[in-house]
This record gives sequence, C-alpha cells and structure tokens, in this order.
Amino acid sequence: MCGELEEDGPTKYEEMLYTRFLAHANSILSGQTRQNSAQDSEIISTIEKLFTDALSRAVKDAENVHPDRQYSLLSMQPLVFARLAGFLAGHLSLQEDPLRKVMEAMMHGYGEAEEMDTRGGHDHGEGLHSH
Repeated sequence: MCGELEEDGPTKYEEMLYTRFLAHANSILSGQTRQNSAQDSEIISTIEKLFTDALSRAVKDAENVHPDRQYSLLSMQPLVFARLAGFLAGHLSLQEDPLRKVMEAMMHGYGEAEEMDTRGGHDHGEGLHSH
C-alpha cells in the first residue's frame, strides 16, 4: 500500500554495507598467508590466526545464508564476538585491566574498517598487534 515500507529484504544501504564488509574481510583474509617477521612471537602468530579463522567463519556463515538475510546475520555477529570477548576477559586478572584491553581492541577494529576505505581496502599488513 501507499506509504508502507516493504520488508522484502535488505535495503540498498544494507547491501552496500555488506558488500563493504565482504571486500574488507576478503582483503584481510587474502593476506593471511603472509609470513610473520622473525620479531613476531608465537603468541602474536596464534592470535592473528585466531582472528583470521574467526573472520573467515563469519564470512562463510554470511555467504551461506539467503542473500536477504546476509546483512541481518552480519549485524548479529559482533554480539557473538563481544560475548566471547567478555567471557574470556572475565577469566583474567583484574590487574591486567581486561575491559580496557577489550575496548581498545574493539575500537581498533572499528577504526580499521574506516582506514581500509581511506587506503582502498588493500593494506592488510596491520594486525591485532599494531597498536
């Protein structure tokens, strides 16, 4: 009817956001085979692999749902990872200030997406350890 919004799938804006996510994710994932420098520790290498594994899973899950639900799934995935971050941080010593570390990492990831737009989405050499 006239004036009603149809809920027949994602909006053009949501499609654009999903496409942007996919481009950025694929840019990062294509760099997952880069060799870590001799300075990178075993822990940093393990953390980078965990990040790319989780990102790869998020992409695969989103790509395996109906296109009308891809953005909806993408919008829910951060909640799952936030829950996991909270669960893991809840097992750390308060002297390590786990909440601050989680918040800093989240803000780094948030800003990384914007930076990728500025750089053309091709600079995937920066990882979790580039603070």
